[in-house]
Amino acid sequence: MFVFPYLDIIFRSAAVYFFMTIALRIFGKKELSQLNTADIILILLISNSVQNAMVGPDTSLWGGLVAALVLFIINFIIKKLTHKYKILNDLLLDKPEILIHDGKLDFDALSKLDISHDELKEAMREHGLEHFTDVKLCMLEIDGTISVISEDKKNLKQTNYKRKHNRKNLQKQF
Repeated sequence: MFVFPYLDIIFRSAAVYFFMTIALRIFGKKELSQLNTADIILILLISNSVQNAMVGPDTSLWGGLVAALVLFIINFIIKKLTHKYKILNDLLLDKPEILIHDGKLDFDALSKLDISHDELKEAMREHGLEHFTDVKLCMLEIDGTISVISEDKKNLKQTNYKRKHNRKNLQKQF
């Protein structure tokens, strides 16, 4: 045990934070914008499973508060650093992805991001568009929403479609 009794909790909490950051980066942060029942259950189970890893045998109120404080501080520092250093930003954060540009679909991006034909059409309909050729730009934003900008220069508007994860085979649909 360390001289400072909460130093162990600080190190454990930091390790769990960085593990979870890497795991979310590997397994996909885009899914966090649309949580379904299974996703919520997963998050609850993960939080329960890593709690002991963070606080160890110290289940006191102070132990839990120290662990939470460490997570908030690390998160604050990471946000500041990602704003300041582009390389860290590129490493930790996703980029917006172009799905349609000037009416042309990017099939590679759609397949990679697992966005179905129906999902794309739904986002377009929410914007009042029927055909792909009416779309100036359609993007999957970093928060998981699908933004659509119409080709109509007079009535230029943008809407955001909250993406629902869909695992259909895209090649059969397009």
